[in-house]
Amino acid sequence: MPQWAFVTGADRGVGLSLVKGLLGQGYYVFAGQYAGAGNAGAGSELEQLEEGSEGRMKRVPLDISAADSVSRALEAVAAVTDRLDILINNGAILGDMQATIEDELDFEEMDQVFRVNALGALRMSNGLIQPLLRSEHKLIVNISSEAGSIGSCWRNAWYAYCMSKAALNMQSHLIHNQIAPKGGKVMVIHPGHVQTYMQGKLDTGGKLTPDESAGSILKLVEQRLDPGYAGEGLSLIDYAGETLPW
Repeated sequence: MPQWAFVTGADRGVGLSLVKGLLGQGYYVFAGQYAGAGNAGAGSELEQLEEGSEGRMKRVPLDISAADSVSRALEAVAAVTDRLDILINNGAILGDMQATIEDELDFEEMDQVFRVNALGALRMSNGLIQPLLRSEHKLIVNISSEAGSIGSCWRNAWYAYCMSKAALNMQSHLIHNQIAPKGGKVMVIHPGHVQTYMQGKLDTGGKLTPDESAGSILKLVEQRLDPGYAGEGLSLIDYAGETLPW
């Protein structure tokens, strides 16, 4: 029986690299592709990857902030399999990075960031929880950020991103509490400072390439799925496996 994974935000960056890595490990992969405003030009490499995957990868149009789009994605999964081994909630947006409490804050934009980063991940986990629990691995991987760590907070801005990632961390713990007794697993991972297009242009100052970050994440996933895994509970970890403060 094939093992299936679902990656959101798979158009480019870490998401695309995660899809490549999972295919390389023999998984069949659903790749969530966002075709909304501001993402023009993304996805062409994903399309090529699908063409060469010999049926092991399926692109799924997906806006995780929209209930109807998520519903259609869930239908696409159900049409192929009733089991999903790994869900990687990778899709995210930044929002304003400059405005402080003394500036005019864009609350509509903040609302959209929360709909994507926090509620989008929850929509996916909620919608796919039964296929996940029927699978062998039963694993949800939430791609979070050190920006969501309250214990190590140093910023005075990035309100939407930091707060939404902190909410994602809490969400992860709530899910963990529910599914751990059933054999379910949750991971919360900071992917590092990656050279991505999240700021609208390539962040050349990133320490890691998307392939490097994704490769490290998948190594951590492999460790977590090892039957001899000796870790305890749930932690916010970075791509190198180091524990970060909640």
